[in-house]
Order: sequence, then structure tokens, then C-alpha cells
Amino acid sequence: MSVIGKIVTLLRGSARELGESIVDANGVRIYEQEIRDARDAIAQAKNNLTGVMAKEMQSAREIERVRAETARLENLAIEALDKGKPDLAEEVAAKVAEQEAELEKQTQLHTDYTQQSNRLKDLIKASEAKIREHEREVQMAKATESVYKATQSISENIVASGSKLVSAKESLERIKKRHEDQADRMTAADTLDQELGTKALELRLAKAGIGEDIHRKEKVMERIRARHEAAAADKV
Repeated sequence: MSVIGKIVTLLRGSARELGESIVDANGVRIYEQEIRDARDAIAQAKNNLTGVMAKEMQSAREIERVRAETARLENLAIEALDKGKPDLAEEVAAKVAEQEAELEKQTQLHTDYTQQSNRLKDLIKASEAKIREHEREVQMAKATESVYKATQSISENIVASGSKLVSAKESLERIKKRHEDQADRMTAADTLDQELGTKALELRLAKAGIGEDIHRKEKVMERIRARHEAAAADKV
């Protein structure tokens, strides 16, 4: 292969890779646009379907008209025979034959419209179901892509700021230790107050049955009983 041929091949390969990378980078967006295009196509198909269904209804009405006209002409032919007009009856019979031919034509046309209408309905239903499936896939792809981006961002931030995280963790550990030290000091102070301070004296007095609060509950109960007895006496 000549040098120019190799260069052309290289350029073609590079262009393909570039194109694929662009498509991959915008895959979800392209997919969504294709779904919108498909929905537009279905909307157009529905519009065409309404036209076919209209023709189907029109042909049904035409069939009823031709049948009615055929029946009318046959009655006229019978009436002509009754009045001894065979030539006139034959002329009417020719018209009946034309109407029957028209009836066959309209019946076939109606059948064609009905079949076409049913095919379009089935195709539209299948297409809409497929589009809904694609829409679910797009939502899943978008959610998955978001998770991947978030995970990648977290990983990159952790790698980029590893030393900062270590420093922050060490700072948290120091704060935790300082809080534990403060809690231990408060507990020690309370223990010391119970052993040596005012609280210790109050505890010893309470154990000895000395102090204002020792018999407070008994005094309150005595007062309540007295009020109860007085109220009972008043009722008597």
C-alpha cells in the first residue's frame, strides 16, 4: 500500500473513532430524539388511520345505499311484470344488475379499508408499546449515567483531596478526644462535690434524718388527710 493510501486509511479510521466518540458522548440525547421522531411518525400514522377509517365508514354507507336502491329497483321490476310490462321489467333488471355489480365493488372496497385499518391499528399499538419500552430504557440509562458520573466525581475528589480528608479526620479525632476529656472532668467534679462539697454534707444529713426535706412528704400527706377529713365532716 502506498504512503498516501495508508494516510487515507488512517484518516478514515480516525474519523470513524471521532464519530463513534461523539455518538457515545451524546447517546442518550440522540436516543431521546429518535424516540421523539418515532412519536411524530406515529402521530402521522394515526392521522392517516383516521382517513382510512373515514373511507371505511363512507364505503359502509355506500353499501347500504346501493342495497336499498337494488331492493327498490327489484320491487319496480316486479310491479312492471304485474302490470304486463315485461320489456320495462327487463330494463329495470338491467339497472338491478348494475347495482349488484356496484355492490360487489363497494363491498370489496369496504373489506380493503377494514383490513388496512386493522393493520394500521395493530402497527400503531405495537409501535407505541415499543416506544414505551425505549422510554423506560432511556430513563434507566440516564439514571445509570448519573450514578456513574457521581461515583466518578466522588472518586476523583477523594483521590485529589486525600490529604485533606486525612487532615479533617485527624481534626475530628482531636475534637472527639477534647469532648471526652471535658466530660470526664465534669464527672470528676460532680464526684468530688459529692464526696467533699456541699452536696456531700447534704447527703450525710439526709442519711442521718436531719434537714428540712426529710419529712416533707409526710407533712404534705398529713395536710392532705386533714383537708380530706374536714371536707368529709362538712358533708355530714
